[in-house]
Amino acid sequence: MQMSEAYEIILKPVLTEKSTSEQERLNVYRFEVAGGADKVEIGSAVERIFDVGVDGVRTMLRPGKMRRRGRSYFQTSPRKIAVVTLKEGDRIDLL
Repeated sequence: MQMSEAYEIILKPVLTEKSTSEQERLNVYRFEVAGGADKVEIGSAVERIFDVGVDGVRTMLRPGKMRRRGRSYFQTSPRKIAVVTLKEGDRIDLL
């Protein structure tokens, strides 16, 4: 896998209060990923970009939310979130 392909799979980290707590307690990181990416591709992309060992990958699909602008309503795009568990001793510095 090329480095540019890895950056096409991993779009951005998800930095929320819950994900930050998981990083500290469980060594688990959340990333927003491309919709067509599978768990093997996500794991190898994280290993390639951050130079860490990946122990496991779980994925979830977040549906789009209904939003309103003036009188019209629209729905935001759905997102795919990957929850990546790193091997013992590995860390990623996102902040």
